[in-house]
Amino acid sequence: MRFSSFLNHATNRLWAGVVFALITVLSLALLSACADGGDVEVSADDASWTLESSPPTAATAESEAETEATTPNESSEEEDMSEETEQGRAGGSTPGTALAMLDELAVKGRAPKTGYDADLFSWRSDADHNGCDTRNDVLRRDLRGITLKAGSKGCVVIAGDLSDQYKGETYAFDRSPNNIDIDHIVARSNAWQTGAATFDEDTLKDLGNDPLNLLAVSSSLNRQKGDGDAATWLPPAKSYRCEYVSRQIAIKHKYDLWVVKAEKTAMKRVLGACNDQPAFTKNVAWPDPGEGDNVTTAKEQPSSKKKTNSGSGPKSSESGTGSSGSVFYKNCTAARDAGAAPVRRGDPGYASHLDRDGDGVGCE
Repeated sequence: MRFSSFLNHATNRLWAGVVFALITVLSLALLSACADGGDVEVSADDASWTLESSPPTAATAESEAETEATTPNESSEEEDMSEETEQGRAGGSTPGTALAMLDELAVKGRAPKTGYDADLFSWRSDADHNGCDTRNDVLRRDLRGITLKAGSKGCVVIAGDLSDQYKGETYAFDRSPNNIDIDHIVARSNAWQTGAATFDEDTLKDLGNDPLNLLAVSSSLNRQKGDGDAATWLPPAKSYRCEYVSRQIAIKHKYDLWVVKAEKTAMKRVLGACNDQPAFTKNVAWPDPGEGDNVTTAKEQPSSKKKTNSGSGPKSSESGTGSSGSVFYKNCTAARDAGAAPVRRGDPGYASHLDRDGDGVGCE
């Protein structure tokens, strides 16, 4: 009985321990499950992060690829447009160059020629009051090996050699056929149509006799040029074109004249081959009377041509031929109207009142 009671008591204790162990294991398992459940539950922010960091779908990858391919091109186009705008803006060119000065000129259409008269520019007058007319000032400056006419107060050039910038050749000045003209680099009518029509009398005179705007050149080329701008005429000597255009720009800049679109395009094309052609700043002032290159003085030889005037004297008419065959022009306007200007010593119609500077050529 005692043994049986002991056995029952032991059995009960064993089952109690087993039950306790089972309860303990189940409790631990339940606690572990609750802990795992807490890790699986995520917040909205965590869910958003999880979606963004998840592997992209094929459509998403393709969209991103297109974005990456497009963005650099758009950026490049914006940079190119920025560069193009900067280059086209005034000041985009190298400072101190003719191109930079050109950028400062206004671009407008050509104004009408209404009211234009070359005489308004008072060309050949003694604008600088040095005692010599402008034509002879130019000749004394631009010719070499000069001979001045005795008794002309050091003004009138009767011989010399010209290194013709337009032709790229050197030749002797011959007064008889008048093979040298004085070119207005910015032609007077061109100036008139690009702003000079509003100038007062003094400013027109300054422009017409400005050393910057005048150059001794071949008569034939000067007449070929006419009133052309850089878009319609350039010197045949290509080596001088950069300086020629640079000088035109300097003149227009000095007098606040504008350029037309085609003219500016032509100027930029010429300057594009000049490696930053500097703005024209050379000293182009007139020499004083009696000065020049290797100056000598001599009496002018009389013309070999025989005068054709005969009879009792010239007829007092604007222009025309008298019964004796003589021709008389009251003034240069009459000579030009008759198509006879310039009138040279020995030619029909030549007279001293047409030749103000006594150089043998009237109504130049």
